Amino acid sequence: MRKFAISDIHGCLKSFEALLDKIQLSTSDELYILGDYIDRGPDSKGVIDYIWKLEREGYAVKCLRGNHEQMLLNILDEASHPYDPGDEQLLDSFGVNHAMRIPEKYIEWCRQLPYFFEVDEYLLVHAGFDFKGPDPLADIHAMMWIRNWRADIDRQWLNGRIVVHGHTPTPRPAIEMYLQTVEYTPEIVIDNGCVYYQRHAQLGSLCALDLGKRELFFQEYIG
Repeated sequence: MRKFAISDIHGCLKSFEALLDKIQLSTSDELYILGDYIDRGPDSKGVIDYIWKLEREGYAVKCLRGNHEQMLLNILDEASHPYDPGDEQLLDSFGVNHAMRIPEKYIEWCRQLPYFFEVDEYLLVHAGFDFKGPDPLADIHAMMWIRNWRADIDRQWLNGRIVVHGHTPTPRPAIEMYLQTVEYTPEIVIDNGCVYYQRHAQLGSLCALDLGKRELFFQEYIG
């Protein structure tokens, strides 16, 4: 059994499909997706639909909540967001003009997403952990939103575990460096900013990490 982690698809359905073809995902593998399926890219609805299709076909797909799923839920749940319709690309993919019109099954799917997984020697999370707090696994806001926490890593608390996360778009050479130095600093970021392909020469790919072999795979953005 192989185990892969992917993060921050952001509506880039064609890139997601191509990356799964590249790693030759099979029903004997496990796929962990670390949040941010929606917003900014061209087909948020299609990404969720494709995940559901994989599940129906017998693929082992396990999904976490990202800050963009939480942002969508906030629009629907909080009185402070009554006039925020949601991300334009997200709404276009559903053919609606406000997040309140997105079919309920998609909203309920977002609501049931957990915040982290522990898989073998890894802690998988969308953004990271607040190691300054008493219990890093209790701070769900940090798990979706935190940045710049590398200097605060508590090795004793991790007890040999490695944090794998997305959330922060990171140039490909830096991602490769994280992997090479993981024995010294137990953190690997796998967000290569697929949806930001026009912003930076070293962004613009979807990244998969083979957790067993610690091998990276990159798929450039496909429009």
